[in-house]
Amino acid sequence: MFAVVTTVILYVFGFVFLYGVIRLGVRHAFEDLELQRAKAQREEELAAARDSSFMRDNAFLAGS
Repeated sequence: MFAVVTTVILYVFGFVFLYGVIRLGVRHAFEDLELQRAKAQREEELAAARDSSFMRDNAFLAGS
């Protein structure tokens, strides 16, 4: 009887632990995704500003 109770307790706590680990991993993945998205947007804005500046400085290349 002790073995059955111990097995059930470990089984239940194992699922609770696994749920916590998965939830923590998903949270960290979403945080990383948000940081990567912000970084990509910032790089895109910098590239647009760089292109604009380059075209203003070198208008003869743009054909205007």
